[in-house]
Amino acid sequence: MSEEVIACEACARGYCLEHGVDNRHIEKEEAHEESETRGELIKIILAGILFASSFFVPVLWVKSAILGVAYLIVGAEVIISAVRELIHEHSIDEEFLMTIATVGAMAIGELTEAVAVMLFYSVGELLEDIACDRSRKSITALLELRPDKISLKRDGRITEYPLEEAAAGDIAVFSAGERISLDGVILSGSTEVDNSALTGESLPIPCGVGDPVYGGGINLSGAVEVRVTKPYAESSAARILELVENAQEKKAKTERFITRFARKYTVAVVLLAIFIAFVCPIFTGYAATFTSWFYRGLTLLVVSCPCAFVISVPLTFFAGIGCASRNGILFKGTSSIETVARLDAIAFDKTGTLTKGELSVSGIDGDHDALRLAAHAESLSSHPIAKAIVKAYGKEPVASLVSDIREEAGMGVTANVGGDEIFVGRGENGVEVRKNGNYIATIHLSDQIKEGAPAAIFSLKELGTKRLAVISGDSESAVKSTAEAAGIEESSARLTPEGKCDALSELKKSGRTAFVGDGINDAPVLAMADVGIAMGGLGSDAAIETADVVILDDSLARLPMAVKISRRTMSIVYQCMAFAFAAKLAVIVLELFGLAGMWAAVFADVGVTVLCILNALRALNYKAK
Repeated sequence: MSEEVIACEACARGYCLEHGVDNRHIEKEEAHEESETRGELIKIILAGILFASSFFVPVLWVKSAILGVAYLIVGAEVIISAVRELIHEHSIDEEFLMTIATVGAMAIGELTEAVAVMLFYSVGELLEDIACDRSRKSITALLELRPDKISLKRDGRITEYPLEEAAAGDIAVFSAGERISLDGVILSGSTEVDNSALTGESLPIPCGVGDPVYGGGINLSGAVEVRVTKPYAESSAARILELVENAQEKKAKTERFITRFARKYTVAVVLLAIFIAFVCPIFTGYAATFTSWFYRGLTLLVVSCPCAFVISVPLTFFAGIGCASRNGILFKGTSSIETVARLDAIAFDKTGTLTKGELSVSGIDGDHDALRLAAHAESLSSHPIAKAIVKAYGKEPVASLVSDIREEAGMGVTANVGGDEIFVGRGENGVEVRKNGNYIATIHLSDQIKEGAPAAIFSLKELGTKRLAVISGDSESAVKSTAEAAGIEESSARLTPEGKCDALSELKKSGRTAFVGDGINDAPVLAMADVGIAMGGLGSDAAIETADVVILDDSLARLPMAVKISRRTMSIVYQCMAFAFAAKLAVIVLELFGLAGMWAAVFADVGVTVLCILNALRALNYKAK
């Protein structure tokens, strides 16, 4: 951006027409949607008043005029839209059904019923818009993680800039109570960060120098300086928003079926209505029964409108995605919800998934002073084993006691510690420690299982998961002990990436299978599974790209939660479909025998749609325990 544009006050506020800067389009769209909803509501209220008042007007032509105005108020846009869709897209939709049904009703003198159908149809459409808007706003509120401004420290001065101008390498300053706007690493200061909007984790996370922070978190307690690692477009918040917005692109089989079904179904209904209206009278005495059969055909058009199906099913899936997002679980498509709801088997990676991914000292055989000696010998090494030994020692090694450090890759470390030659290296059963050439102890190391792992595995078993297995490249003993500690009976060890795929293929014989991993070194097996689930995906680009479901923190408790949310969502989908089909079928059968009229059809269409919408919203409000 040029200096002229930066200097422009209007540009800074985001609405300079001269320089073509307009960052207010989102607010404009929201305001436009709210204005349209208010306009629709006003039209429905006005038409409703006219419709109700017509019952008190005795003069027929005045009553007809009032009903005609009411019809045009709520029906004009529907008719125009139906005609436009027919001409330009060559397709028949529910608006076309409503138009034909109401115009036909007026043609046979049923003006009151025509207005009623169009009025209640408009009410149903309005409720649909409100319900969808509620779902959208719930997710938007959950993920409203993007401040407009950011305070950057440049040339020794702290200045506010538009968020888009921040780049990797900039130093951002966040005060207590301020939302962190970009991903970065803390350079100075310490605080606690609330990442609940990102991960669903309710407890604040202590953060200090060197710790990562993520855009969308809230800085709770202290001012911090953060070196920005990614611009907003690549930040965690932006990725999450993109995932949720694009989730509907990967549609579930049920949702795709409803879409295909509705297209063919609508055409079939029109043909059936034509048959009832114009063919059936021929066999029953055309002149005497035409009006009756024509009325039945029109009623069929109303009752058969597929609104309840095509609205409630996608809305339920969308609500399920919103509910999961609020609980730190991102489904990258509605198809993933459908698969997770029906899982038969789950395979787990070990390191970083079932375990913490950090080695720790689990025991010492021999001289316990070996830990002190080993910690001093390993004090300058960055190897995970060295870090685990130094951490277990619990004190800062005395640098003046250590000299002549020699590290041989794959073998170990030799150092002079207080005048003694200490060797620390790989042994048969752990880390072997020798003093002046003599064996003195073996230090055992293990990767600790996550605290919530056994409870999560128990919950998955209670939910009916048939098989659970650990497939890992780690040693036989490490994999087996981790599986046993977690409560998993099956395990496979020392597997290459190809070996993991073979193990998963065998597990898939049991049915729909998920693989749970870190999304970085498990890309092939994540992609091969019916559904790949990445753990701790907040800072992992690979997890976002490869997995179908992303658990935004490392909590295994979110796995059974994901299953429960998925099953709840699918249950509501089937409820809506079954209820809509049963109600419509019942009224259609009654109508064919002349036992139901247009009012019953209105209930079977608009009433059922409204009830299905309300039921669909239950998926959004569900809170998994």
